[in-house]
Amino acid sequence: MTVLRELLATDERRALEFFVVGLRDVSEPTVDGQELLYNASVLAHYAQVSTCATTDIPAPSSLTDVFDRFLSDASVRQDAHMMESAAAQCLLLAGFFEGQMRQRHNIRWYASLGAGFFSRAALQEPSPAKAQLLSALSRGFEPWRKRHARLGRELRDQAYLLRTTPPLM
Repeated sequence: MTVLRELLATDERRALEFFVVGLRDVSEPTVDGQELLYNASVLAHYAQVSTCATTDIPAPSSLTDVFDRFLSDASVRQDAHMMESAAAQCLLLAGFFEGQMRQRHNIRWYASLGAGFFSRAALQEPSPAKAQLLSALSRGFEPWRKRHARLGRELRDQAYLLRTTPPLM
C-alpha cells in the first residue's frame, strides 16, 4: 500500500520540482531564474487546485472561465491579486493546454490579454521586487507561453509517466 501511495501522492514541493525541471528542459540556458521559478509555481499550483475549489480561486476549465471570471466583472481590474491570477490562468490555458484550447479560442488574443493582466498587476503591486517580476512576465508572456506549450506537448507525448513494477508475489 505504501508503494502505491508513494506513486500517486505528491505534495507542493514535489510538484514544483517537477515543473522546474520540465521548464528548465524546454528553456534556453539564459532564461531568468526568478521567472522560471514563478512559471513552475503557476503550473504546480494549478496541478493541485480543483476546478471546483471553494477556498481559493478555482482552476479554470477553459479560457471561457477566464473571460467570465476576469472580464465580465470590472471591479477585479483594480485588484493586483486578481489580475495576477487572471494572467496565470491565461498562461496555463493558452500555454500548457494550448492544443486543447486552440480548437475553441483565439490563443493570440488570450496571450495578449494575459500579458495585459500581468502589466496591470505590476502597476498595482505594492512590493517593488514583485512588481518588477510581474512586469518582466508581461513583457515575456509569449516566450513563456510557448515554453508552457512545449512542455505540455512533451509530457503528453510520453506514453506513461509511472513505471510499473513486477507484482510482489
